[in-house]
Amino acid sequence: MSAIKTPADVLNLIKKENVEVVDLRFMDFPGLWQHFSVPVSEIEEKTFEEGLGFDGSSIRGWKSINESDMLVKPVAETAFLDPFTAAKTLVLICNICDPLSGEDYTRDPRNIARKAENYLKASGIADTAFFGPEAEFFIFDDIRFDQNEHEAYYHVDSIEGRWNSGRAENPNLGYKPRYKEGYFPVPPTDKQQDIRSEMLLTLQKVGVAVECQHHEVATGGQAEIDMRFSPLLAMADNLLKYKYVIKNVASRNNKTVTFMPKPIFNDNGSGMHVHISLWNGNTNIFAGDGYGGLSEAAMYAVGGLLKHAPALLAFTNPTTNSYRRLVPGFEAPVNLAYSRRNRSAAIRIPMYFTSPKAKRLEFRCPDPSCNPYLAFSAMLMAVLDGILNKIDPGQPLDKDIYDLPPEELAKVPQTPGSLREALEALRKDHDFLLKGDVFTPDVIETWIDYKLNNEVSAIDLRPHPWEFALYYDI
Repeated sequence: MSAIKTPADVLNLIKKENVEVVDLRFMDFPGLWQHFSVPVSEIEEKTFEEGLGFDGSSIRGWKSINESDMLVKPVAETAFLDPFTAAKTLVLICNICDPLSGEDYTRDPRNIARKAENYLKASGIADTAFFGPEAEFFIFDDIRFDQNEHEAYYHVDSIEGRWNSGRAENPNLGYKPRYKEGYFPVPPTDKQQDIRSEMLLTLQKVGVAVECQHHEVATGGQAEIDMRFSPLLAMADNLLKYKYVIKNVASRNNKTVTFMPKPIFNDNGSGMHVHISLWNGNTNIFAGDGYGGLSEAAMYAVGGLLKHAPALLAFTNPTTNSYRRLVPGFEAPVNLAYSRRNRSAAIRIPMYFTSPKAKRLEFRCPDPSCNPYLAFSAMLMAVLDGILNKIDPGQPLDKDIYDLPPEELAKVPQTPGSLREALEALRKDHDFLLKGDVFTPDVIETWIDYKLNNEVSAIDLRPHPWEFALYYDI
């Protein structure tokens, strides 16, 4: 599909492809894509300027019932043909506006990402922030869960699950990856090569550039498909396409996908290491002759990320389940330090390539449950705060973290231990997010209140099944 840049291009594409339906998509506050569809007769050039109305009061974290009317304004350059619908459908990602003032809605996550990119340009530091997330996920064959007043359970299953090595499968053919040994085995141990390739090829059809696909470390169908880096807003759009494509390819193969960070006990969780670099034109301003081939600006960026990491995690690791993955003593990146090699450090300096164009920071804490518009924007704001205020990142942590004596390990700060701790860190440290009106006080307050009331408190009120094993007989 040729590049779409204007509303006229969209209308020409509709005619050329005999499109029957236009699907309008936008992001709710916590981080799920929402949509409604209209016939092509409802889309004109003026639609892109005037927008279409909908009820915003039913969208999580948005308007109250007495101020519910909102507008979606389609963005022409986001157009792609939906590969899953029966009717020929064109998808348009939208911005959200207030119908009375005409202003962009402050709680629209995509609007926050747009403001973050504008703030970067206005800062004079760089003109483009490139992001490259490595989002991991699980492909399961079955998922069941429920909780009520007197019982609670979840059940996940996968033909690859090591727990099924003794199951009567008539016949059981074996080749089930051992726990923590699922990285890179060839088929038949890797039973998901074909479905991952189908996901990869479908992503390319919707305009997402893909670099590779592979099995990940955990048993039970953990996978990763790596996208080529893009500017912040475009990458956030692409991550939503990524989730949409992967879930729907799985569904049409009678499988189910989750981006939940820790769905399996006693094996690796799903992270989303995020590669970040800042560019002026064709110059990577993170490349230099300092530690790991980084520039002074890059080192200050590291300082900003480390200083604000506890608050950042409220956006980059925004679920209670996120902190089942971020547990000290394992491979998870819980140490707020930087290193060229140490993968338990929050920030790694990739050393695969020596070219200045490849120099970047890898922020390893985030996971794929995040709202990418908010997470990437918050990361960029921390990076810029580090550069503007010349925040010293301290010394690197190049020693094996597991061999550090206790007194030395105690000096290494760690990530928050729960979503509640991350939200409290955000409450105390968010001034850097308010610069340039990128995030607003209302957005910060609403995010904290929504998460505490709808997720943290909901978990606090419910007994955990393992508590019965620990405490029933006391």
